[in-house]
Amino acid sequence: MIPNRFSGRTVLVTGGGSGLGRAIALAFAAEGASVVVAGRTRASLDETVALAEGADGTVVAQVADVARAADVDALVRTAVDRFGSLDVAVNNAGVFRGGQPVVDLSEEDWQTLLDTNVTGVLLALRAEVRQMRTQPDGGAVVNVSSNLGAHMQVPRTTAYAASKAAVSALTRGAALDHIADGVRINAVSPGASATAMSLLPGETEDERAVRMKEQSPLGRVSSTGEVAQAVLYLASDAAGSVIGTDLVIDGGTSL
Repeated sequence: MIPNRFSGRTVLVTGGGSGLGRAIALAFAAEGASVVVAGRTRASLDETVALAEGADGTVVAQVADVARAADVDALVRTAVDRFGSLDVAVNNAGVFRGGQPVVDLSEEDWQTLLDTNVTGVLLALRAEVRQMRTQPDGGAVVNVSSNLGAHMQVPRTTAYAASKAAVSALTRGAALDHIADGVRINAVSPGASATAMSLLPGETEDERAVRMKEQSPLGRVSSTGEVAQAVLYLASDAAGSVIGTDLVIDGGTSL
């Protein structure tokens, strides 16, 4: 790995207050990037900023809701005004709702999934590409989808899977639309990872570990660092000809 391969570059990470988003933001900062982390809760974003102390890069926080176009537009302006460009964007913000068959899904839960997981990614892509295509070196976008959706189905997760399948489709379509603008767009599709979202209701981490030994060919969840490094690869110069890919990171669960 080339040290500080993102030195001098500006990175935006949505959903950066916890879980995968936090791990991704810290990984970019460790390699010299100037990172703007966004989320809806100031306290959790401030924790991410504090964890980045001592890194070669810089992390700053801004409260934003990706389902609001004005918030997303302001995020991009903040990155450019503070650091001079927007070189990489990671659209990680997402929610899980449901946990029941489709027939029992509430309209409220369905709308929440669409607002954050689908519309949020679309609004972010729109704002990010508009900025990146004005830059001489363009930029790179990585959307965080899921192995649920385009790659596999699990009972009682259909609505969430549908929202993430839309992210995979948005990624491929936008990649074709905007590679001529100098913007590379790809996705990662994690399976269960070492975050709270992969825990079943009432399940402990130890219980999850036992469950994953049976459910995953790898026998464990992915670490947040493993997912983060996949994101960094797709955003790096080493992936210069990687366009519209959807990289599944799930220990073979969806095979």
